[in-house]
Amino acid sequence: MLDFNYMVSTKVLFGKNKIERLGEELKQYGKNILFVYGRGSIKKTGLYDSVTNIFSRNSIVYHELPGVQPNPRITSVRQGIKLCREQNIECIVAVGGGSVIDCAKTND
Repeated sequence: MLDFNYMVSTKVLFGKNKIERLGEELKQYGKNILFVYGRGSIKKTGLYDSVTNIFSRNSIVYHELPGVQPNPRITSVRQGIKLCREQNIECIVAVGGGSVIDCAKTND
């Protein structure tokens, strides 16, 4: 049997104007991001544009995993894992509710 320790840390920023800190927060993790989000409200509310503008202003390369459904499907999880491996993802940013966050955590 192989002995090992495994730690998966998750940092959640939640609250009014927290998005303003996103660029600064990401600097410590790298410049190659997987951006995970749900199906539509992120674009309707303008949050998508806000987040991608922060990525651009901070020279962050991002790869998208859009359309995560409630109770995430294994296909979304596998697609995220594939993107992480192929694109050498350094950090995952999930914007959305519990299902989006759950999907992102499985890719960590």
